[in-house]
Amino acid sequence: MAQYQVLVVDDSAFMRKVISDLIEEDPLFTVMGTAKTGREAIAKVKELRPDAVTMDVEMPEMNGLDALKHIMEETPVPVIMLSSLTSDGARETILALERGAVDFVRKPSGSISLDVFKVKLLLHEKLRIAVAVNLKSRTMSSVKVAKDELVVLSDAGSRLPTRQSVPAVLKPNRIGPVQKLVAIGTSTGGPRALQQVLSALPEHFPAPILIVQHMPPKFTHSLALRLDSLSRIRVVEAEDGQELRNGTAYIAPGGWHMHLAKNDRTSGYQVKLTKEEPRSGHRPSVDVLFESLLPYVTTLPIHTVLMTGMGSDGAKGMKALKAAGSHASIAESEETCVVYGMPRSAVEQQCVDYVLPVTEIPRKLTELLPST
Repeated sequence: MAQYQVLVVDDSAFMRKVISDLIEEDPLFTVMGTAKTGREAIAKVKELRPDAVTMDVEMPEMNGLDALKHIMEETPVPVIMLSSLTSDGARETILALERGAVDFVRKPSGSISLDVFKVKLLLHEKLRIAVAVNLKSRTMSSVKVAKDELVVLSDAGSRLPTRQSVPAVLKPNRIGPVQKLVAIGTSTGGPRALQQVLSALPEHFPAPILIVQHMPPKFTHSLALRLDSLSRIRVVEAEDGQELRNGTAYIAPGGWHMHLAKNDRTSGYQVKLTKEEPRSGHRPSVDVLFESLLPYVTTLPIHTVLMTGMGSDGAKGMKALKAAGSHASIAESEETCVVYGMPRSAVEQQCVDYVLPVTEIPRKLTELLPST
């Protein structure tokens, strides 16, 4: 007997049928109802109280993004977004994750059986995660700011207000030598956690930041653009051979492993991207990134962070780095994790120096890496 009930929201009758059939192939779930508009979705969530919702983005009357906002404010429930493969679809998906969606699944084409099979497996996986998430972490107002503002830490660690959209021309291009490094790994719930951390760092943050977020191609590009618009530091999707700069965050592109490499020409550091086999099902992998830092531990102070995410990716790499002499290691605490998997694995490996709620991580990084 099914244990969890799902509401399917899509303006296409065909897609409602496809998604419903895919969901019910997992005996753990049953589709309790459907909705074809955002307004209808809001009403049915209140009426039916489902355990999870799958939500399309483009719908008449009210789109999925606006419906999601109302649902998370009024009747919080785990929501999985159905995203198209287009650039517009990727941008909308990133916004949905900011607004409280647990995760997303690319919409099936409906015509290619292999594509539908892959979507089915992902949908079942994401739904199983969704019904077990820490929903409080999606709805809690952990940062109290005005609608059009965010909070940024100054170089001294005090709070400074700034406009939500930060023009790139205001961002300094710090070309000084790289003398320390931060590496961050995250998965489910990561986009929102990354926003809370990166948007609170000062523009003169004195180190590059290497980031692995489990996410497919195109979506990492949209994530980087969105985070860059919200942050004082630069945020970019990493490119092979790219020279590392202080005050810049580099997000590993979906489908590629990211490594740290020495640039013999400049004596600095650069990004190396590879297509090695996925590690524990992930490419990019946090463990692959962390392991690539091992040769530099004795000459480059390295600080590692693991935040919300299913599984244990990054824990082994963090432990190896700690054993080799890396500097501070930080794990996001259970209270703010959407899924307390990756950070918990690191804590269990006994390689974590600080366990902090996500809102305290930027303050700790600013304290550990003061601007000179």
